[in-house]
Amino acid sequence: MTVNKNLKADALSVAVEGRIDTTTAPELEKEIKDSLGGVKKLVLDFEKVEYISSAGLRVLLSTQKIMNKQGEMKLINVSSDIMEIFEVTGFSDILTIA
Repeated sequence: MTVNKNLKADALSVAVEGRIDTTTAPELEKEIKDSLGGVKKLVLDFEKVEYISSAGLRVLLSTQKIMNKQGEMKLINVSSDIMEIFEVTGFSDILTIA
């Protein structure tokens, strides 16, 4: 998994590439949470995400809870395979997906 972050003022864009599973989810969580200070807008680019496990979903849920308190979070470029996982798990109702 590769994570590329781009911070402009109070907006953070995070492009994730590869698989988000039990091995990589802790790394993703650390990368995101270490960067959220003062961020009001978080955009997660999932264009190159191939797979997300329950561990990855947990990271998204905990990040969403943080962003609910300090701003907004949005996922973009979600593939149909990943969208199907979000729909089956109910995450499509919790997350803002553009």
